[in-house]
Amino acid sequence: MKRPFSLLRPTGSIGRGPYALIGIIGFAIKHNLDRIVARVGFHRPWGLFNYWIPLRDVADVMALQRDQQIFLATMVAMSLPFIWVGVVLTLQRLRSAQLPAWLVALFFAPFVNLAFFLVLSVLPERDMLKSHPAGAPQWVHVLPENAIGSAAVSLLVTVPLGLGLGTLGATAFKTYGWGLFVAVPFVMGFVAAWLYGIRRPRRLAGSIGVACLSVLLLAGVLFAFLVEGLVCLIMAAPLALPLAIFGGFCANRAQKSLWFQSDAPVILSLLLLLAPGIQLTEHAAARPAPVFVVRTSLDIAASPDRVWQQVIAFTQIPEPTEWMFRAGIAYPIRAEMHGTGVGAERHCVFSTGAFVEPIEVWDAPHLLKFSVISNPAPMEEWTPYSHIDTPHLHGFLVSEGGQFLLTPLPNGGTRLEGTTWYQHGLWPSLYWRLWSDSIIHKIHLRVLRHIRDEVEVTNHER
Repeated sequence: MKRPFSLLRPTGSIGRGPYALIGIIGFAIKHNLDRIVARVGFHRPWGLFNYWIPLRDVADVMALQRDQQIFLATMVAMSLPFIWVGVVLTLQRLRSAQLPAWLVALFFAPFVNLAFFLVLSVLPERDMLKSHPAGAPQWVHVLPENAIGSAAVSLLVTVPLGLGLGTLGATAFKTYGWGLFVAVPFVMGFVAAWLYGIRRPRRLAGSIGVACLSVLLLAGVLFAFLVEGLVCLIMAAPLALPLAIFGGFCANRAQKSLWFQSDAPVILSLLLLLAPGIQLTEHAAARPAPVFVVRTSLDIAASPDRVWQQVIAFTQIPEPTEWMFRAGIAYPIRAEMHGTGVGAERHCVFSTGAFVEPIEVWDAPHLLKFSVISNPAPMEEWTPYSHIDTPHLHGFLVSEGGQFLLTPLPNGGTRLEGTTWYQHGLWPSLYWRLWSDSIIHKIHLRVLRHIRDEVEVTNHER
């Protein structure tokens, strides 16, 4: 006998028609109440997109003005009864469709919850008494059995999942760290391989292939829809792909275990909370990024006096030939000196703007040391579109200062050493430092070689 649904208790079940009707009417009532309270009580506009306010506004609630805190608290309090009813009805609808109850978590996922509501509004009811293979989830028969169909469903689920988790970390929590670069690819690989093998056991190679394909397709989506540029995706690939492979491997092996078959809903629920949990922890426990140092030296066949003149304000450098600069990494073009001595200001002009560098030590012709008070973007993302502006281009790679040290050599030449102190807010820092150190080293070499060429040509002409 079918148990009737209730708006207050999560027992019973509800069909797709009543579920869709109550959901639409409930949202209409809630939206109009919110508009009235926002406009009349707080003199604020309220539209449909206000329901998807970036989560950073909630995370930074203590930084809001008091009237903003009261407004936010009022809107949250008003939403609680509707949230409860929504959760209750969603649980009942999942029960009638014979889907696992843990999917109710999608009710709280921005944007994803709209698609989730539409799916539940059209998915037919299943016979509660229908038998299924032992140990298999009750909804397993909904998925295709052949390998291609299973892979397609797997990718249709995991790519939007990865997009949502990545967007949550980058735009809501503003973290480019362990949650984004480690947890997300692992979870995607695990879920992709799990869905791929849920109807029947699959070969390990197939599971790993689907896991890798999910991450690669996500990269394609990020590139195609103006979210990320090609260079950043290439940099992230050596980190993301092995983690996706590991996730696929773990899922393939776990599906052969009896304990996983019985506890799969709990384990998958925890996995889906892993990435946002790490991102939230990174956001809440944010600490200053460490300061790294890169030193590069070059010997020049000229005296320190001759080299010094180019160091303080080097001339225009020809267009780069290195692939990373041509792909969008910012590169130095020239240096301009405004004034002389301590307190003067040096502008090192890059392809994306100028570093503003107040001089702290002017010991001619031995040492020029400066701080950096303005940083341009570290790169111009390579994209088929005119321009994209991603969050990691702002404040995640920052130069703190630099210096040029000129050391006389016994043969009358000069050893010119360039040093940069910088910070980056990308984690795992050990991995990303491999890239950042290499990039800064190549920037140093571009400048040092140009100074060498200019000075040595002048010496030869003399």
